[in-house]
Amino acid sequence: MAAMSASILLTTSSVWLGAIRSEALDTKMIEAYYKKRALESDSMDMEIDLSNLGTVNTMFAALFSKLGVPIKTTISATVLEDALNGTVTVRPLPIGTSVSGKVDKQCAHFFGVTINEQQAQAGIVVRVTSTAQSKFKLLYFEHDANGGYGLALQEDSEKTGKATSSGMYFLHFQVYRLDSTINAVAMAKDPEAAFFKRLEGLQPCEVSELKAGTHIFAVYGDNFFKTATYTIEAICAKTFEDTTVKLKEVEAQILKKRNELRQFETEYRKALARFQEVTNRYSQEKQSVPSVENDMGTLNIVELSVSLKLPPPLSSIPNSSPMHSVDELLKERDSIHSSFTIACPLDAGGTSSSSTGRVPTEDFNLKAQSPGEDADGKDKSNKKKWFNLNLKGSDKKLG
Repeated sequence: MAAMSASILLTTSSVWLGAIRSEALDTKMIEAYYKKRALESDSMDMEIDLSNLGTVNTMFAALFSKLGVPIKTTISATVLEDALNGTVTVRPLPIGTSVSGKVDKQCAHFFGVTINEQQAQAGIVVRVTSTAQSKFKLLYFEHDANGGYGLALQEDSEKTGKATSSGMYFLHFQVYRLDSTINAVAMAKDPEAAFFKRLEGLQPCEVSELKAGTHIFAVYGDNFFKTATYTIEAICAKTFEDTTVKLKEVEAQILKKRNELRQFETEYRKALARFQEVTNRYSQEKQSVPSVENDMGTLNIVELSVSLKLPPPLSSIPNSSPMHSVDELLKERDSIHSSFTIACPLDAGGTSSSSTGRVPTEDFNLKAQSPGEDADGKDKSNKKKWFNLNLKGSDKKLG
């Protein structure tokens, strides 16, 4: 399956290489072509192993990701094997502290979080954020009988404001993750269906509590070329009781909204079928009786739907924002997630709201800062347009 995904990338890459060489590259053309070619393809359900892609294919995968196309990636087999063999270095991450660092692509930094009985009962939250908007995965490993660590959970980073973040919430009740790729694929295939499928990516997390002891987490670098810059925090929910209650409440509202959308879709489809039946009949009657147009004038679709009390297509309703309430619920959920932090809260722009009161974080840099990055790990070369790529250059210019 991964080979098939790589083949699709290779085919698409070849098409655009010709466009680049003929100086016919256009971003809108790229978006239209690839979303038709990839998003409408069932291959988007596959995961791509970046280690099997060449430089050019990896570059195009990064290009499409920049366009907003969801590209799923697998965890390096080397990382999983080293974890199973117990040969990884595990750094302690005490509760109430955070560690900042940089991790190479397709590599992982492992952390051991030790909790006592009281902390386990109160609930534990582990979150990772990146103000540099790095792509990463937050991993949770269980102890293996052979002394190693087996992968149990993984959460991909999501963009929230001007940062990327991911978290695991062990709060003794069912929490949910939202897979945004499901809605992206649905929107490409049927924009109106995407309205109803907006919350179908909501999936229950497999683990809702941790026992007392040491638990292994890892931050996996998921950037296509650069190292991933991150900050990981381990938090006891005892001091976040109000936030915990809010999270439980808003996710209950989101589940209720998902059920409402499912019911509404059924009602809408029935009404729409009736609407289409009536409009088809109207067209037939109009053709058979030419004088009707002279007497009644032209009756458009929206007017007809109002007169018959039937719903017109969603796309024909001007200035409508049907997903406003869903967007507000998801925004509130993101805000609650970001409240689980020992540092100053981030505002909507992804920047700290205060320069005081921040708990110092420990740097965990295994590699010197790249020449093309600033102090926050941001690539200064992004001042150039992202699609201005030099295909004849070396790999260093692509990183």
